[in-house]
Amino acid sequence: MRHRRGNYKLGRRSDHRLAMFRNLLTSLFRHERVLTTEAKAKAIRPTADEMVTLAKRESLHARRQVLSMVNDTVVVGRLFDTIAARFADRPGGYTRIVRVGPRPGDAAPMVYLELVDRAETTDGDKPKGKEKKEKPPKGEAAAPSRRRKKEKAAAASA
Repeated sequence: MRHRRGNYKLGRRSDHRLAMFRNLLTSLFRHERVLTTEAKAKAIRPTADEMVTLAKRESLHARRQVLSMVNDTVVVGRLFDTIAARFADRPGGYTRIVRVGPRPGDAAPMVYLELVDRAETTDGDKPKGKEKKEKPPKGEAAAPSRRRKKEKAAAASA
């Protein structure tokens, strides 16, 4: 019988799974947002919420408990100073899962696991890809780059 065996295995040995969880937690608290698969996000979400709850206690014992999972002292300091202060009035539910779509290689469902009261987006969070150029109105020249090329060619020949 599989009583009380409801945790996520994710096709990994226990030591690899624990290392992956630690890396995901560290990245989540460092960047406040991490792109991962849906299964990994669902597996790490309770642990992330537990780490924020521990950080809200602000005791040495809680700090050592968080350090056992997040091995970066700078990230732990940030978790205790800024992130826990933001969630002081919130009783739980510190993370959210935002679906992105399938991964191009194997169509695995990808999600953003992010902190709920995340700071506003910065320049690094802009969507990657080509931006659409606005078309000029019909009355204006359609291709100013062609005009510049002709002007350069005329100036070079003169």
